[in-house]
Amino acid sequence: LYSCDMLASCEYIPQELFECYTESCEIYPVDDDEVPTDIKMADFKEHEFELDGWARWDMPSEDYYDTLLFPEDYTGYDGAEVWRFIHDRIGFHEGAMSADEYDADDWKADFNKAVSGLHAMVSAQVIKGMKEKINSGEGLDPDSYEWTDPSVEFNRRLGPQGETPEAVENLYFTMMLLLSGVRAARDRLLMDCDMGKVGDAQACQVLRSILTHPVFDDPSIEAASHRLRTHALKNSNSLWEARMRTRDLMRIMNCVQCNKCRFHGKISTLGLSTALQLSVGHRGTGGDVVKTHRVELAALVSAVGKFSSGIDLCLEMQP
Repeated sequence: LYSCDMLASCEYIPQELFECYTESCEIYPVDDDEVPTDIKMADFKEHEFELDGWARWDMPSEDYYDTLLFPEDYTGYDGAEVWRFIHDRIGFHEGAMSADEYDADDWKADFNKAVSGLHAMVSAQVIKGMKEKINSGEGLDPDSYEWTDPSVEFNRRLGPQGETPEAVENLYFTMMLLLSGVRAARDRLLMDCDMGKVGDAQACQVLRSILTHPVFDDPSIEAASHRLRTHALKNSNSLWEARMRTRDLMRIMNCVQCNKCRFHGKISTLGLSTALQLSVGHRGTGGDVVKTHRVELAALVSAVGKFSSGIDLCLEMQP
């Protein structure tokens, strides 16, 4: 359950009201009595955020949305305008990045790579939803869905000859940042389980099964975080730019005019910002997991699940 502002206005680009062509765009809050009181109280208690921090999440309200009731899906929505703003305006392009956007010897290239990985994950989820609709026999009406061929879309969005040849590589890079973040937060999450702050026994059991997976003991998952931290320490005085742009990345999700896409986009973006926070913090040495909010950690773990699903799709469709 996440409390998200689904009515916030777009503050970055002028927009005409877009009516999603399919019902799958819409999501609805769960009934108030289905939200445990302790979750509401914890969210209201932890509403404060650091003004110059990595994240600026939505303030808790009475409206909570369930990711299981409204999972990611192919809705037919075209978010190209929002992604264009993200890559052109939130990404870094000056200096070394003008020649090598993703692999220059600079933390700004690492930031670009992480954001591109986020975009790749969303593309993978779109293609996955497309395949699921076709396999279920539902079909894809061309009047409602602009893209109807999963293979064509995979090659265009994620293929080595597609719009972003580095997309899958960047997907793995961002996944490693997320895994490193969960690894850094593992003891805190296990302690929260022991103290009854995570949810019921079943939720704790699922979380423990995730946190005890052997991948979190594999040192190779630290490669992306190590690279980012090494670059950040060379120029830690400018890291405020990354924090500011990560907050912008969260707010630009209010320009997404598909509510289901907006909801999952906010969770994924918050998960990425939490991973960046834990990796480099304010000075390049890493963040304090004790000060990380519960909603940030929840988004971090959720994002790992989204990226894992996206990688599975890539492994399935890559030649």
